[in-house]
Amino acid sequence: MDAMRLIEASRCALARSQEPAAIVAEVWQSQALAQAIGSRLAVAGPPELRGEALGLSELSGRGCAVLEPRQSGTQEIRAAGLTGIGDAHDTLLGLGTLLGEVGIALVTVAMGAEDEGVYWQCMEAIDAADESRDRVLEMLRRLATRERKAESDGAAMDQGSRGHRVPEGKSPSC
Repeated sequence: MDAMRLIEASRCALARSQEPAAIVAEVWQSQALAQAIGSRLAVAGPPELRGEALGLSELSGRGCAVLEPRQSGTQEIRAAGLTGIGDAHDTLLGLGTLLGEVGIALVTVAMGAEDEGVYWQCMEAIDAADESRDRVLEMLRRLATRERKAESDGAAMDQGSRGHRVPEGKSPSC
């Protein structure tokens, strides 16, 4: 499945989650997806994104490591279905939105946590999600810089090839 479809599926699943354990499980899924996207961009993405993409992968991995999704049975790892990134710009916009929603969801869980350990897990995961989102924003900045440079050099940009965009702040169509 392409990255945008996985991002949308993650946003929907996170939005539907009500119980703290389910929210944490979806946050873990989202961080695993960010890790997979970062890894893919680090290997095969635009050259100017590779360092930041590697950092995104590492930070998102840290976000997964601090969480303990307590779900009974084996849950499928959504990120394992990643087949391609598509348009890097659109994917990064969607991923940035998802990571912002992850942070908000974690704040909700942390505020209601009765166990101090859960609270601190959430705080560490919020930090990882925030730093991951910062990496995504930096990659978007670098893409914009590359686009401006290409335009100033007289290169023709194919604006018609952009895929489906999930605008920030809009709810996914679940």
